[in-house]
Amino acid sequence: MTATTATTATEATATPATTAAPMRRPGRPTGAARGTQQRSRLLEAALTLFARQGIVDTTLGEIAREAGFTPAMMHYYFKTREQLLDVLVEERFGPLRAGLGMPFLENPDDPVAAITQLTQRLVQVATEHPWFPSLWVREVISDGGLLRQRIHERFGDAHQKASLAAIARWQKEGRLNAGLEPALAFVSLMGLTLLPLATLKLWRNDPLRRNIGGAEIARHAVALLLQGVGPKQGD
Repeated sequence: MTATTATTATEATATPATTAAPMRRPGRPTGAARGTQQRSRLLEAALTLFARQGIVDTTLGEIAREAGFTPAMMHYYFKTREQLLDVLVEERFGPLRAGLGMPFLENPDDPVAAITQLTQRLVQVATEHPWFPSLWVREVISDGGLLRQRIHERFGDAHQKASLAAIARWQKEGRLNAGLEPALAFVSLMGLTLLPLATLKLWRNDPLRRNIGGAEIARHAVALLLQGVGPKQGD
């Protein structure tokens, strides 16, 4: 073998080792993964600030700082607040809304189970997403809330109509109190759960209510909805 041939063979053998891509450190996210994490942090920061101070009074720059990023990073993912709101409705409220609709679908012939599970899920959502109660009260059910119209435009009211029809059917079948007003059932449920959950922080120094949490609120709401204020059945 000539010197030239030996050199060529050596280079050919060494080429794969020298051109192979460097191994990524275990656990280190890729660029795409980091982008997903950053975007998610911005969404959560937006929800936190919207719940705390309202949508109108929150700027994109404030959201970026809350998430620990620069305003330039915020504008990379969301050019305007309108775009951000549309993403929040689609990616955050959409899944939550779908989950809250499951109790009525899963219990078509058991209104007590449906209402109980819906109450428990509302509390669970609020526990997992602390921004949910305050934001819902401030921007969805309040007059002039900026998320209400967007949610209605995106999801419509077919889901609500189906639930109200189920309540009316249960009343005709004698499964629910005929004196209930179906259109007020969910308003009552929201009032019994989201309003107390939204004010939990105010109770920290209240010796009578500081130990009340999600479980107690859910139990209280179910008791009022199903038994009213009369004595417990069987007493």
